[in-house]
Amino acid sequence: MSTAAELRELDDDELENRLINARKELFNLRFQAATGRLDNSARTGAVRRDIARLLTVMRDREAGLIPVPTPGGRPSVRRRLRRNEEE
Repeated sequence: MSTAAELRELDDDELENRLINARKELFNLRFQAATGRLDNSARTGAVRRDIARLLTVMRDREAGLIPVPTPGGRPSVRRRLRRNEEE
């Protein structure tokens, strides 16, 4: 389980990879629950929270609310457009 601060330091490709892996794990956990082989039912909730955390960080980046890390190490901040600038 990763914290939001740790996820913000990752680049977009790594976030997408983690999201794909978390969704696969959730699918497998649901399958195990359906077949009666799930040992740790709390893991399902933890994976769902991880998915939500990943989606939140990705959405914040799209909206320009948090800095996007660059390969050079310094984050480039995407400027959020104001309502007046859009018109």
